[in-house]
Amino acid sequence: MNEYHGYDTYLEQNLDSSIRELSQLVAQPSVGAQDWGLKECATLVGQMLEKRGFAVRVLSTEGAPVVFAERKGKNDKTLLFYNHYDVQPPEPLELWESPPFEPDLRDGKLYGRGVSDDKGHIAARLFALDALLDSEGELPCNIKFVIEGEEETASVHLHQFVLENKALLAADACVWEFGGVNEEEIPIQYLGLRGICYVELSVESLSTDVHSGLGGSIFPNAAWRLTWALSTLKGQDERIRIPGFYDNVRPPSELDRELLAALPDIAQEYKSRYGVKEFIKGLTGGTELKVEEIFSPTCTICGLTSGYQGAGPKTVQPARASAKVDFRLIPDQTPAEVLEKLRTHLDAEGFSDVQIEFLGGEPPARTDPDAPFINIVVDTARDVYGVPMQKVPMTGGSGPNYPFVHDLGLPVATAGLGYPDSRVHAPNENIRLDLYLKHAKHMVRVIREFAK
Repeated sequence: MNEYHGYDTYLEQNLDSSIRELSQLVAQPSVGAQDWGLKECATLVGQMLEKRGFAVRVLSTEGAPVVFAERKGKNDKTLLFYNHYDVQPPEPLELWESPPFEPDLRDGKLYGRGVSDDKGHIAARLFALDALLDSEGELPCNIKFVIEGEEETASVHLHQFVLENKALLAADACVWEFGGVNEEEIPIQYLGLRGICYVELSVESLSTDVHSGLGGSIFPNAAWRLTWALSTLKGQDERIRIPGFYDNVRPPSELDRELLAALPDIAQEYKSRYGVKEFIKGLTGGTELKVEEIFSPTCTICGLTSGYQGAGPKTVQPARASAKVDFRLIPDQTPAEVLEKLRTHLDAEGFSDVQIEFLGGEPPARTDPDAPFINIVVDTARDVYGVPMQKVPMTGGSGPNYPFVHDLGLPVATAGLGYPDSRVHAPNENIRLDLYLKHAKHMVRVIREFAK
C-alpha cells in the first residue's frame, strides 16, 4: 500500500471542514491598497496557526503586521513557508457573480477575493499539517511560517523585516506562496521571480486647468509634456532607450534554454485567452517567445491620467499629467540602479521637470534548478499529479523572494493550487477544489521527504 494512503484518506474525508475554514478566512477583508482589515486578518491567521499548536507572534512593522509561527518537529531540519494574507482590491464590483467577501462554492470551485492569492495556499498548507498531526501526533521536522500583509503593495517593509529577524527565520529551505498547474494540468516549478521597479511620473505645467481656446496656443500642456517624456523611454522597436539599462542583465544559460524548450508552446494559448493578434519584436512562438517572455526586462506604461476623460467633449488644457510605469527586472538589475538611470536619462533629454515617485520594488532572485530541495518538491508531485513538476527558470511576475534567497540563503520552491483560470487580481477569483486537495497532498509528501 502507498505509504501516503492514510494521509490522503484523512485529507479526502476532511476536505469540507478545511474549505469551511478557508471560507472564514476569505470572508475577512484584508485589502492592502485600502488598508482594510489587515490587523483583523493577521489576528485570524494567528489563531489558525495556534489551533495547530504553533507558537505565534504577530510582529509590527511600519506597515501591516507580519505573522510569524513556529512548531518544533521530530528532527532539527526546518522548513519555512512564506505566504501573505493581504489581497487585491475587489473592484470592479459589478463584474462579480457573487460578492467578493462572501465565499461561494459552485461547480467544484470556491469563489472570493483572495481565495487563490493567497488565502487558499495558507489554508491548504495548514490542512496538510492537520493530516500529519492526525497520523503522527507531531510534525516530521520543524515548521515555520512567515505570513505578511503587504505583498500586494510591493512588500515595502518585508526586506527590512527579514534582515532584522534572520535568526528567527533561519531555515534549511523555503516553500513560496504560489504555484499551480498549466493548461495541460502539469504542475509547474518556478525557480525565480523577476524584480520590479514601479514609479509614477508626473508633470505640472500650470496651477489650474484652463480653457483650451485660451491656453492652447501659448501655455504649456502637461499631457503633451508627459507624452514626449514617455516617448524617450522606449522606441517602436521595443528597445528601452535609457542609457545603460541593459548593462546588468544576465543572459539565460544553456540550461535555462533547455528547460524552456521542454515546455509546451504557449503562443496559441495566449492568442486565444488574451486576444493577442501578433506578438511584438517579430516573435511568433516556440522557445524564443518563452525566453523573451521572462528573460527580457520591460518598461510598461500601466496607466495614464490627464485632463477630462468623461462622456462628451470638454475643451480643457490640463495642468497636470501622470503615468504609472513599471520596469520588470532581470538578474542582476536592481530598483535603485533603474531609478538612478531613469532620472539621469530624463534630465539629459530635457525633462528635469518630470517628477519621479518610487512606488515600490524589489530585486530579482533565482534558485539553482538542481538544488536538492527543488528536486524533492518536483519529484514528490508525481505521486499526486501523475507527472513530476516541470521546471521553469523564472516567472514573469515579481515578489519579495530576494531576501529569502540572498539574505537567508535558502532554496525557494514554488508549489500551489492555481490554474490558468484562477482569475487572481480580477473579478470572480476562484480555486478548484480538486487542486486544493492535490496541493495539500503534495505538501504532505514534501514535508515528509524533506524531513528524511
